[in-house]
Amino acid sequence: MSLPGKILVTGGAGFVGSNLCARLLDEGAEVSVFDSLFREGTRENLAWLQTLGPVRFTQGDTRNFGEIDRLVRETRPGVIFHLAGQVAMTTSMRDPRRDFETNVLGTFNLLEAVRANCPEAVTIYASSNKVYGGLAGLELVEEAHRYSAPGKPQGVDERCPLDFQTPYGCSKGAADQYMLDYARVFGLNTIVFRHSTIYGGRQRATFDQGWVGWFCQQALAVKADPQREPFTIAGDGKQVRDLLYIDDAVECYLRAARLGAKARGEAFNIGGGIENSCSLLELFQILEEMLQVRLEPTRLPWRTSDQKFFVADGAKAGAHFGWKPTTARREGIAKTLEWARKVS
Repeated sequence: MSLPGKILVTGGAGFVGSNLCARLLDEGAEVSVFDSLFREGTRENLAWLQTLGPVRFTQGDTRNFGEIDRLVRETRPGVIFHLAGQVAMTTSMRDPRRDFETNVLGTFNLLEAVRANCPEAVTIYASSNKVYGGLAGLELVEEAHRYSAPGKPQGVDERCPLDFQTPYGCSKGAADQYMLDYARVFGLNTIVFRHSTIYGGRQRATFDQGWVGWFCQQALAVKADPQREPFTIAGDGKQVRDLLYIDDAVECYLRAARLGAKARGEAFNIGGGIENSCSLLELFQILEEMLQVRLEPTRLPWRTSDQKFFVADGAKAGAHFGWKPTTARREGIAKTLEWARKVS
C-alpha cells in the first residue's frame, strides 16, 4: 500500500533520514528533504540520495519557524517524518541551549506549521529511550558480560514512568509530549517512536553518538595497528541496549505511516528486542571473532544518567503495525562493519 500524498522528511540527509528517503524513492514517492546539513556526513548522504531519484531539497533549520512553515505550506505533505534534532546526550551537556532550541522549539515549530497548513498529515516523531531516565526502579542483575533485568523478560514497555534527565532527555521528552498533546488537543495525527539503538549504513558514528558504528571503526583501527593507543569506553562495558538495524527501523516507519490516523496520539517503544540485545563487552567479543583482533579499551567514568539496561518491548508496535525486526544482531554488525570499512 502506497503512502498518502507527498512525503516530507526533516533531517532527511541524516542517518535514519537518508535510509528512509532511499526506500521512499525506491517506492516512487514524491519526497521533500529539509535539513540544515549541520552534521558531518549529511552533504554526502544528500548527494547519494540525489543519485537515486528526484528529491526536493531545502536547506533550513527547524528553529526558524518561517522556514519550516513555508515548506509545509508549499508542499502540503500527507506524511511527515520528523527526524531533525540534536541527537547526543554529551552534546546537550556542552550546549544545552542549542539542544533545547533544536529539539523542543524545532518540534514545536513543525507542529504549528502542520496545524496551520495540513492538520490531516500523519506526523511521526523520532523520540528516544532517554525519556525514561536512568530507570532507577528497574531491578538489575550483574552478570559476567552484561546487566540483565529478570523482571522485564521482554524489555521495557510504554507503561514505564517518564523521567526526563540530562538536557537531552528533557528536550526529547518535551518534544515527545508536545507531539502526543497535539493529538489530544488539536487532533493532529501524530505518532511517537521511542527508540533504542539504531545502527547500520550511512551513519557517521562518533564517540558521542552511534556506538555500534563507532566501535566497529575502533576495531578496524586496532586491526590496522595493534599497537595504537587504546580506545575508551564509559562505564564498565556491561550496559545493554537492543540493536535495531536501519532497514528494520525504516520498515517500521513506513508501516506506521500507512496505518496513519489509526495510531494517532500513541507512543511506541521501538528496538531490536531482547533477542538482539547486546552489551559493549558482547559487541567487542563479536568484533574480535570477526576481525581476529584483541580489543582492550580504557574505562572512563559512567556518563551522566546512563542506563545500565534498556531493551524495548516491541509488543505494542507489533500489535499495531504487524512489525518485528528481521535482522539478527550478528548479521547487522557484519553489515555495519562493512560500512565502517568504506568510510574509514
